Amino acid sequence: MKRLLLLVTGVALAISGRAAEKTLTIGLVAKSQGNPVFQAARVGAINAAKELGAKYGYNIMIDWRTPNEEDAQKQAEAIEQLVLAGAAGISVSCSDANKLTDAINSAVKNGVPVATFDSDAPASLRFVTYGVDDIECGKQTMEELAKVMGGKGVVAVLAGNQNAPNLQKRVQGVKEVAKKFPGITIRDVYYHKETAQDAAAKIEQVMQANPDITGWALIGGWPLFTDNALKWQPGTVQCVSVDALPAQLAYIRSGHVPVLLAQQCYEWGHRTVELLFDKIVLKKDPPAVKEISMLIPVTKENVDAFAKNWDKWLPK
Repeated sequence: MKRLLLLVTGVALAISGRAAEKTLTIGLVAKSQGNPVFQAARVGAINAAKELGAKYGYNIMIDWRTPNEEDAQKQAEAIEQLVLAGAAGISVSCSDANKLTDAINSAVKNGVPVATFDSDAPASLRFVTYGVDDIECGKQTMEELAKVMGGKGVVAVLAGNQNAPNLQKRVQGVKEVAKKFPGITIRDVYYHKETAQDAAAKIEQVMQANPDITGWALIGGWPLFTDNALKWQPGTVQCVSVDALPAQLAYIRSGHVPVLLAQQCYEWGHRTVELLFDKIVLKKDPPAVKEISMLIPVTKENVDAFAKNWDKWLPK
C-alpha cells in the first residue's frame, strides 16, 4: 500500500511539475494605454498567446504593464516589476531609448529576453526589434505628400515625442526626401504630447500662426483619432499620415487625407510574442536582429476592404 501511495504521489508531482513548466508569462509594455495602435498590439499579443498555447500545449499569459500616458520612467519600472514577477520574456515599445536601455539590459542579465517593437533601444541587449524601417517610413510619407501637392508648397511636420528614437528617424526621412523637391519648403517640425487632443490642438495652433501651410506630413496619426481635427476644406491643405486605425479612415472617406500609411500594429504584439516564444521555448533565435514590417498604403480605392481587418485587430 505504501509503495502504491508513493507511486501515486510521484506521478502527481511529476504531472504538476510538467504543468508548471507549461505555463509562462510574457510582459507587454507599450507607450500608452489610450493609443489605439497599442490596444491593437495588445489584442495581437493575446491572440498569439492563444494560438501558440493551443499548438504547443502551453498556458501563455500576457501581462500588460503599460502606463496610462507616455512615461519612459514608468516603462523602466514596469520592466523591473515584470522581472521580479517571474515573466519569461518581455516585449516593449520604447518611449525613450536612453531611459530604457539599463532596464532592458538588467532584465536580460537576469535571464529574461527582451524584444522591442515600434520604437527600439538599439544600444540595449534586446535580441530582436520588430517594426517599420523608420527612415523609410518618413521617406514614404514625404514622397506621398509631395505627389499629392504636385511637388510644391509649404509643409509642416507633426512629430510627437521629441525623445522617441523611431520618430527622430522618421523626421530624418521626411527631410531627406523634401530636399529632392525644390518647390517644397519645410516650415518646421512640431513636437507634442502623444495624445489625440494635444496633436489636434498643435495643428490648429500652427495653422493659425502659419496660414500659408499647404501640406502636413504626420509621421504618427495622433490627431486623426479625434473628429474634425483638420479644420479646412478637403483638398485645400494636403495631408499624408502614418497609421490607419478605424477613426482615421473617416479622413480618407471625407477627402481630408488622400493617403494613410498603415503600420501593422496588431502584428507588433502578435509577432513579438511569437519571437519570444521561439527564443524561450523552442530555443530559436531570429535570422536578423531587425525584422521589418512593411507599411500598407490606404486610399479611397481600398479603404473599405482595409477597414474589415479591424474586426479582428480591434474587436469591439
